[in-house]
Amino acid sequence: MSRRLRIFLALLLVYALGMGALLYSMLAGLDPRYRESAEESLVETAQLMASVIEQDVEDGALPLDRIAAIFRDAYARPFSAQIYQLHKTRIELRAYVTNASGVVVYDATGRALGQDYSRWRDVSRALAGEYGARTTRDLAQDPDSSVMYVGVPIRWQGRIVGVLTLGKPVRSFGQFVSDARANVVYAGLMSALSVLVLGLALSFLMIRPLGMTSDLLAGLATAWQRDAAGRRHFSPRRAWRALRAQWRALERELRDAIAGRNYVQDYVQQLTHELKSPLSAIRGAAELLQEESMQPVPRRRFAASIASETQRMQETVERMLELSALESRRMLQHQERVPLAPMLHELAAGARAKAPRLQVAVRIEEEVAVEGDPFLLRRAIGNLLDNAVDFTAPCGVPDMPDIELSLHRAARIAVVRVRDHGAGLPPYARGKAFERFFSLARPGTQKKSTGLGLAFVREIAKLHQGSVTLDNAAPKEDTPLSATENALPGLLYEQRGVLAELHLPALRR
Repeated sequence: MSRRLRIFLALLLVYALGMGALLYSMLAGLDPRYRESAEESLVETAQLMASVIEQDVEDGALPLDRIAAIFRDAYARPFSAQIYQLHKTRIELRAYVTNASGVVVYDATGRALGQDYSRWRDVSRALAGEYGARTTRDLAQDPDSSVMYVGVPIRWQGRIVGVLTLGKPVRSFGQFVSDARANVVYAGLMSALSVLVLGLALSFLMIRPLGMTSDLLAGLATAWQRDAAGRRHFSPRRAWRALRAQWRALERELRDAIAGRNYVQDYVQQLTHELKSPLSAIRGAAELLQEESMQPVPRRRFAASIASETQRMQETVERMLELSALESRRMLQHQERVPLAPMLHELAAGARAKAPRLQVAVRIEEEVAVEGDPFLLRRAIGNLLDNAVDFTAPCGVPDMPDIELSLHRAARIAVVRVRDHGAGLPPYARGKAFERFFSLARPGTQKKSTGLGLAFVREIAKLHQGSVTLDNAAPKEDTPLSATENALPGLLYEQRGVLAELHLPALRR
């Protein structure tokens, strides 16, 4: 990871942490702020209602009939209020009145009538002439059943003769809290996304040049020259040269970043390693051919070796160029509907012509079409089939093809399978099949390929938004016992074979 990328990620992390802390603080403070607002309104409403009740107190006796009529008429009063997103049509305010001893003498809900509430905070403090409030759950297990209560004293001639308590269910303003939380989260996410997009867009302009600032300043410093008298003066020519040099350095850096300098170096190292072996063989054969005493038969053999190794080098370079061009593509330029069944039959016919000793069977469970490049898809499936042909020998089992090429649909995925009944993958090769330049010796000839065919298949699958897998296949249920349970371990391993699967997004039927 480059220094500039680390700087950018560090800045992004700092912003994310800061934004997260800010959002957490804002979300944590929403509920208390709404409770404070609701409690403040309850206090004013309770004081107003207490003043109305005090007008009807006679000789210290509470006007219970008058209180009941007020709240009965209020609850029965029809209204319709659209408060932003909330449509309110009924009063959710609760109320009860206690006498000077704290006993409930009126309850709008009818549930607490006659109970002693003198120990509740709202009643006890109001009877003492102080501000009393509490929040209590109707159901102890349900936090959403909380109700805020505010109690105020009812006075007659300066003496407290009772307490009026108004209650407000927390869920009545819970929708406002939920909407506010959703708005805060939405604003935070949009802000984070905007900063991320802006940071990515400006990273090359703001972060990448930071590493060249010191070099640029050093170059501009050389633009100041001293004349014969020792006085310093500015040289525009040297300044222009410094700017041009830094601009070219920036262009090279950007070009390396876009092209992937490390990626190119890795390619060069791998290609160099692969070319060492054929070059050494060619050099050794060429030196031996220079001996005048060499007989015609070995001379022809060494000449054939030179031709073979040269052909191998040419195939490696050509395949490498193809793979490099394929990996540089970000998307398919030309796409069309490609039915896979005719392609599989065509490729199977070519495999039979290449290896007539092998039985190649095609099984189409369902006609499936995909969208893509038919040329690349034919190359991908053809490479998998060529590998199966190269590593498979006739199994000699009746009614069992040596190579099976099948097609079926799994949900929205087209699955192309190529199964052989050869020796399978040795343990050390599992998981390495798609690495560049990794190749196994072909049975019989012991020759290796360029090791780029499966890497080519993987890139084609990626371009088509698909994937490819390759591993040893389990023995089939209908495989004769002589080739499985009753066979030696080595023979059992030879009968497993390899199963390659190409997964591609399927078009609708």
